[in-house]
Amino acid sequence: MSLPPLEIAEQGYFFCGGSYFDAPDGRFMSGQMYVEYQIPHHRTQALPIVMFSGGGQSGLNYAGTPDGRPGFRDYFLRAGYAVYLCDQPSRARSPHQAETGRLSRHSTARVEQQFTAPARSKLWPQAHLHTQWPGEGIAGDPVFDQYYAQSFPSLASFPQQQALNRDAGAALLDRIGEAILLTHSQSGTFGWLIADVRPEKVRAIVALEPSGPPVHDMVAKGAPDWCEDGARTKPCGLTAEPLTYDPPLREGETLSFVQQDTADGEGLMRGWLQAEPARKLSHLQSVPVLVVQGEASYHAPYDHNTVAYLRQAGVPVDFIRLADKGIHGNGHMLMLEKNNGEIAKVVTDWLSQI
Repeated sequence: MSLPPLEIAEQGYFFCGGSYFDAPDGRFMSGQMYVEYQIPHHRTQALPIVMFSGGGQSGLNYAGTPDGRPGFRDYFLRAGYAVYLCDQPSRARSPHQAETGRLSRHSTARVEQQFTAPARSKLWPQAHLHTQWPGEGIAGDPVFDQYYAQSFPSLASFPQQQALNRDAGAALLDRIGEAILLTHSQSGTFGWLIADVRPEKVRAIVALEPSGPPVHDMVAKGAPDWCEDGARTKPCGLTAEPLTYDPPLREGETLSFVQQDTADGEGLMRGWLQAEPARKLSHLQSVPVLVVQGEASYHAPYDHNTVAYLRQAGVPVDFIRLADKGIHGNGHMLMLEKNNGEIAKVVTDWLSQI
């Protein structure tokens, strides 16, 4: 069934954040973030939604899908929300300066294994359940090629990405006011950091498979051991950049963590929590959070550990496994897969209740 035309009352773009720096060949700007927005004619929701993409991606993740279907942006506009799409600093339409840092990139093999065709590689226990990518998910398939064509090099330093997006995100909220943040994957760290520095302006966070698990990365390696702890990339629990804990950390003090003795179930990773007594994430305690997880994603073994960490730190979190809603077969790219409209409805239903 075709949808009626989407009526837009206002649209445009701007840049926020960034700073000047001096180089031998002149003065330049870096760290600025490109933001484009649309406001529907039939706006029924007071709070706008700000959408951040994950690693190697841009605001295009939400503008449509690689097989030509409507994206999250259109769904939320039709639901009455003003929508702001962001390109991370030093990525896509947010200009990169060489002095800002080295860039890294995702190969087709990595994208196929993690995002578009995990059932072929079977690197984590749930990967074989993946059915929702719109195409074969391998290089040479037209849908994959459209998706991969919009992949961008990213700053290699994850802590630097977090600092730049925290600062640019705060500048964005200073301009537009209170908002709902929608994050995905890598940008999950940005949601916690932006809310930490602007708690009065972040009214809710929707975290689609946010960067995790806590403390250590996950290394997926296939059967029989499946997953193991990788690098300790999140010394602040959920982030590399500092978060505000209560009681506060003293000068030179670091958080202390303990790992679960046993996992919560088959096919799941043992999680990391703070050693008790746990400090609270004091600036996030008034921010409702929704964490959404796909059935077949590489996040399936550990997103519940991110939820447990947030709850231990006093953050109000709802956790929705899409399979529990009868939504099956999803990998990590929830906003692009065949049932993205069903997933968007899960989010709008939750937002209507907070």
